[in-house]
Amino acid sequence: MQERDPLSGAVVDAALHVHRALGPGLLESVYEMVLAARLERAGHRVERQKAVSFEFDGMRFDNAFRIDLLVDDRLLVEIKSVERLNAAHAKQLLTYLRLTGQPVGLLINFAGETLKEGLKRVVNDYRPSAPPRLCVNQNKDLE
Repeated sequence: MQERDPLSGAVVDAALHVHRALGPGLLESVYEMVLAARLERAGHRVERQKAVSFEFDGMRFDNAFRIDLLVDDRLLVEIKSVERLNAAHAKQLLTYLRLTGQPVGLLINFAGETLKEGLKRVVNDYRPSAPPRLCVNQNKDLE
């Protein structure tokens, strides 16, 4: 079983290659298609535009949203091709993570001059591994 951090690294490496080869300015769907193909060629299982259903308050909502890429059944990848990422993009991915019960996702914006400025790793329900006394910026009221 592959760990999530090496998997994230493999996706980022593939995205860097795609961005360097194609550059900014294409539609999200093009980057999605090419990135998925590159990851599949590297041996990963990739689902594109995976429909996700969920339940809320006793009601079921079928095909409520679509995940751009689901890699190896455990890493969500949300692809953008916008001038600048904003908080709504990260919140969208975080909501997808919560509704699917997945811990980690990548938000990748291919529209920037470099991919570095458009790459975010989003973690669902982050819990630091260090004891609270070693963590900075802890809210003492929560302990």
